[in-house]
Amino acid sequence: MTDTTTESPARPGRRKRNLLILLLVLVLIGAGTLAWYLLYGRYYESTDDAYVNGNLVTLTPQITGTVTQVSVDDGDLVHKGQPLVQLDPSDTKIALEQAEASLANTVRQVRGLYSTADNYRAQVAARRVALKTAESDFARRSKIFAAGAVSAEDLSHYRDAVTSARSDLAAAEQALNTNQAMVDDTVIDSHPEIKAAVATLRQRYLDNARTAILSPVSGYVAKRAVQLGMRVTSGTTLLSIVPLDEVWVDANFKESQMQAMRLGQKVTLSADLYGDDIKYRGRIESLGIGTGSAFSLLPAQNASGNWIKIVQRLPVRIVLDPHDMQKHPLRIGLSMDVKVDIHNTDGHLLPQKTVAQPRFTTDVYDSPLAGADRLVAKILHENLSAAAAVKP
Repeated sequence: MTDTTTESPARPGRRKRNLLILLLVLVLIGAGTLAWYLLYGRYYESTDDAYVNGNLVTLTPQITGTVTQVSVDDGDLVHKGQPLVQLDPSDTKIALEQAEASLANTVRQVRGLYSTADNYRAQVAARRVALKTAESDFARRSKIFAAGAVSAEDLSHYRDAVTSARSDLAAAEQALNTNQAMVDDTVIDSHPEIKAAVATLRQRYLDNARTAILSPVSGYVAKRAVQLGMRVTSGTTLLSIVPLDEVWVDANFKESQMQAMRLGQKVTLSADLYGDDIKYRGRIESLGIGTGSAFSLLPAQNASGNWIKIVQRLPVRIVLDPHDMQKHPLRIGLSMDVKVDIHNTDGHLLPQKTVAQPRFTTDVYDSPLAGADRLVAKILHENLSAAAAVKP
C-alpha cells in the first residue's frame, strides 16, 4: 500500500510550474510575432491571386485568298518576318502585271502630252510670223492704195488675210493653253495620271506581297485555326503568337493592402510551376485604374437595396526581370505568389509622364513598300527619256 500523503502536495506545484512554462512560451511566441511584424511583416504585402499575362498577337490576312501552305503548328517557335501562311497568288500576280502595263502605257501617254505641247508652241510661233507678215503686206498695200497702184479688191484680200492669220493664231494659242493646262507646273514623274497609276501599282504589289502572311513578332504559336484549302477573308483569325519574353504578372490585391504601394517598388515572385525554390524579381509598373467588378461585363449595382459590402481587388501589373524569365520561362495563365516590398514609399501612385515611344511596334510590313518603290522606279526609267523628264 503506497503512501499518497507525500505526493499530493507536489502536484499543485508541478501544475503551477507547467502553467508558468506555457505562459512563458505564449509570451515568447507573441513577442516573436510582434517583433516579426514590426521588423519585417508590416513592410510586405503578398497575395496568391496573381497570374501570368502577356500579349496575344492574332495573325489575320489583309486580303482574301485560298490557303495553300501552313508552315507552323501549335507550340512552334517563330521569328519576326518569318512566313507562316501562304495564300494562292495567281489572281494577285495577274492584277500586278496589269498594273505594270497600265503604268508603262500611262507614262508614254503623258510623254505624248508634253510632245503635243511642244508642237502647239511651234504652231503658235508660226502663226505669229504669218500674222506679222500679213499685217506688213496689208500696211504696204494700204499706203499705195491712195495712188491707185492697188485695187480695192486686192486690198480687201490682204485685209482678209490679216483676219485669217489672226484667227489662226488665236486658235493655236487656245489649243496650246488647253494642252498646257494638262502638263503645267509638272514633270512627268509628278503628273497626276502617272501618280494615280503608281498608286494602283503599289496597291497591286502590296496585294501580291500579302499572299505570304508573315509573323509580326517573335514568339510561340498558339491556337492555330487555319487549315489548308480554307477560303479566308481580311480579318479572319488564322492563329495566335505569344511572345513569352514580354510577359508580365497581374496581381490582384485587396484595396486594404494597397495603401503603401507605389510605382517602382520591388517585388519577389514564385510560380507554382517551379515551386518556391525558384524566385523571380520584378517591380510594380502600374497600379490598377479600376477594380475588376467596375470593368466587368455586368458591373455590380451597389445602389440596390440588397447591397452587401465586398472587399474589392485592384490589378497590379508587375514586370519581371528578363534574365529570370530566360532561365525559367513562364506561360500565359500560370499562377504566381507575389510579395511586394513596401519599405520605400517615395514613388507615385499614378504615372506622371506620357509614353514617349510606342510600347509595341513592328517593321515587318514596311518591306513590301520598299519593293513596290523599286518596281515603280524601274518602270519609269524604262519608259522615260532624259529630255521628257525635264519640266517644259
